[in-house]
Amino acid sequence: MSASKSAEPERILAAIDVGTNSIHMVVVRIQPALPSFDIIAREKDTVRLGERSEKTGKLTPEAMARAMATLKRCKALAEGLEAEEIIAVATSAVREAPNGRDFIQDVEAELGLSINLISGQEEARRIYLGVLSGMEFDHQPHIIIDIGGGSTELILGDGHEPLYLSSTKVGAVRLTDKLITTDPVSEREFEQLRGYILGMLEWPLEDLRAHINPDHPPRLVGTSGTIETLVELHLRKQGSSPNLLHGLEMSYGDLHDLIKQLRKLDCEERREMPGMSEKRADIIVAGAVILQAVMSELGLESISVCERALREGMVVNWMLTHSLIEDRLRYQGSVSRRSVHNMADKYQVDLDSGERIAAFAGSLFNQTQGVLHEWGPAERELLMAAAILHNTGHYVSHSSHHKHSYYLVRNAELLGYTEAELEVIANLARYHRKSAPKKKHDNYKNLATKRDRQIVDQLSPLLRLAVALDRRRIGAIAAIRGVYDPDEKEFHLHLQAANPEDDCQLELWSLDQKKDCFELEFGVRLLAKLEAEAPEPAQPVAAATKS
Repeated sequence: MSASKSAEPERILAAIDVGTNSIHMVVVRIQPALPSFDIIAREKDTVRLGERSEKTGKLTPEAMARAMATLKRCKALAEGLEAEEIIAVATSAVREAPNGRDFIQDVEAELGLSINLISGQEEARRIYLGVLSGMEFDHQPHIIIDIGGGSTELILGDGHEPLYLSSTKVGAVRLTDKLITTDPVSEREFEQLRGYILGMLEWPLEDLRAHINPDHPPRLVGTSGTIETLVELHLRKQGSSPNLLHGLEMSYGDLHDLIKQLRKLDCEERREMPGMSEKRADIIVAGAVILQAVMSELGLESISVCERALREGMVVNWMLTHSLIEDRLRYQGSVSRRSVHNMADKYQVDLDSGERIAAFAGSLFNQTQGVLHEWGPAERELLMAAAILHNTGHYVSHSSHHKHSYYLVRNAELLGYTEAELEVIANLARYHRKSAPKKKHDNYKNLATKRDRQIVDQLSPLLRLAVALDRRRIGAIAAIRGVYDPDEKEFHLHLQAANPEDDCQLELWSLDQKKDCFELEFGVRLLAKLEAEAPEPAQPVAAATKS
């Protein structure tokens, strides 16, 4: 360990999970020298954000008000503990609601707190990171189940890369609202509930089974309040009162017996059970049946509890993106890079050309940083992803392929990115050709914040130039060097040809055609010239992708 690493000070970070049923926050003290983190504070409130309007599907004013009050309290606690940053994500309830983005904007306007939407698969990936931070898998396969209010995540992994990730729209709040009207739950509604769950889980469970090696049967690990409550109810029933649930187990038979008891009780009677959370009594039957269905269909005899999940996974993800982790979780650092390359392969993108364009875009970014723009590594990573994926639209049609690229990128569940980041990448890909970003464009309107629009405004011209530099897709330009003349308001782009006998006229012509957006955005003239001497080489794309 280097002296500088060991001398790095502790850091305080807050992570907030805005879920369908509850809002949870952990505040952690990160020790970069180890690297590890300790939880120094927790905050939780059951706000039932998933209680949406039956007619419109929108988040209700009451639910949003409850969430806003809890988030305000979370922010105050985090600031009181001197957290250097508060990271927050929202999952299925906000993701699916027609006014979910409006709610996020209201939170930012009122509290100055940014909430990122994440896809179901990205939620599953971060849950996996959280579990790995709290349990040793010893290279053995484990299935992780997280039963939330709006969705259930299933993950298969052995401590290395996740072998399977899924998110299905079956959650304790969602199913209770949709299917349960009787109290106690009637026989008819109970059977409808079981049937619905089995139907919804049929495909993800079949897909998961295909990834299981029968010679190495997996263990089952459960996270989330529903599973913790079920295990605690069972243990209290046995006369045990554990202080910690982490690592404790419950058998399938014990779960079966517990469900038989729960379904006979009304909500008030369930609420009186030792170990029952007052605000979980009404949704616990639906959550228990989800768990029973998964264990039954996969033939799993027991489940153990892990008290780390999405919130802790957010912390691990933050540590990875800030280069604080270099141990067994390092593989996760390349997850977004692999995800981008997998999408490029799926849509038959010329990857050699895409990587050259990404290298040029990265070099242009570096050489204009602090001169024409002030963006940092995170924004550079989004530019790199867009550079590789900008031509995915050719898979649909050559005509208007830039528009097709937007839709393909936007609707791809690229791992490692938030919904807002995916929107930026998709817009950058959209504007690699034809018109510049315009307020009237629907895709541009979809950008979450003014900051995101500024990223697209300033980085899309760089991508246009990078595309021009590989006009023939043969690697004609070997390297580039930019020189800014502030007095003349000119940006001189010196190019080196890969072949000294190549005059690169098509690349120079293409640069001239595509420079308007760059000149207009930055208020400079762009002058490109082929040089005999070698300029500074372009940055390699591997150094430019998200880590």
